[in-house]
Amino acid sequence: MRNPGEFNDSALPLFGSDNTPAEPLLNAPLPSYIKDHRARLRSRFMSGGANAIPDYELLELILFRSIPRRDVKPVAYALLKAFDDDFNRIISADPLRLAEVEGVGPAVISDLKIFEAAAQRMTRSKVMQRNIISSWDALLDYCHVTMSHRETEQFRVLYLDTKNTLIADEAQAQGTVDHVPVYPREVAKRALELNASALILVHNHPSGDPTPSEADIQMTKQIEMALNALGITLHDHLIIGDDTELSLRASNYI
Repeated sequence: MRNPGEFNDSALPLFGSDNTPAEPLLNAPLPSYIKDHRARLRSRFMSGGANAIPDYELLELILFRSIPRRDVKPVAYALLKAFDDDFNRIISADPLRLAEVEGVGPAVISDLKIFEAAAQRMTRSKVMQRNIISSWDALLDYCHVTMSHRETEQFRVLYLDTKNTLIADEAQAQGTVDHVPVYPREVAKRALELNASALILVHNHPSGDPTPSEADIQMTKQIEMALNALGITLHDHLIIGDDTELSLRASNYI
């Protein structure tokens, strides 16, 4: 078995090899058409930035690390086809779904998940330990990066202190494509453990439509009642869609 640590072209020992056809021998030179294409693409990206290249080429740049000795264009196109030409859905996809795509193996999945984690961490750093009310746009950006392209519902709770500073951001529950179980008592219990003074609820609609269901509204009201009994404020419940979001507070649902 080839040792991943011997990859050249910036491959790292952290990643295993892909479940794809065998690559050329390590002592064989990289085919010039692949080498030249990679050099041109990297140069174009560095000179023009992300706006200078389409999604499939941005995917290629990521895949260069994962698949250092072969043409990655077929894998990039296969990923886009599998996820409806949506770059964000590819990055945020479940590893098991990614593994179903031809040419995608452990190394590709690892790099995609690292890319996703980096994007989330960058947006998260703009809201953690900051006043959420005055950083609302940054909060919405973070919610969209983290949740808008998930294929199943996720329910998150943002816990705030007396100055509306975000002290914790936790995924309370995971669900299916159209439902996520939420228990008001658990939300309230965790708020007490963190000594939180206020909360913001967030969940996504994989359908892309942020319009709240009757279950969403009733669940929000139940949580608000539980929090009110403890002297904790519910600022809002945000529902994240593909390209937009809905505030239950601003829309007068609560």
